[in-house]
Amino acid sequence: MIDRLELWIVIIGLGLGSFGLRFVFLGLIGDRPLPDWVLRHLRYTAVAVLPAIVAPLVVWPSATGGAFDPPRAAAAVVTLAVGYFTKNVLLAIGLGAATLIGGIALLG
Repeated sequence: MIDRLELWIVIIGLGLGSFGLRFVFLGLIGDRPLPDWVLRHLRYTAVAVLPAIVAPLVVWPSATGGAFDPPRAAAAVVTLAVGYFTKNVLLAIGLGAATLIGGIALLG
């Protein structure tokens, strides 16, 4: 068990670190326009976040103890295909979720 003082030191340290990261962008350079090359890179941040969150859940799913799971792989492939061809995010997420639910129901 972690000591109470050590826990609070970690919590306060993480809070200060999080505040510092935000302050650099909002407090120090928030009133100035960003260079075009920075804005061009920031455009892809949202696109990179979702795959970064989902990829470990497909490759090493904790529900199966880290073993390969065909329903999750099929759901990822369907989601990618639908998103690529239709450019509709909500449809891709919905069909991917339906594929996962159907695959788990059929394959267990």
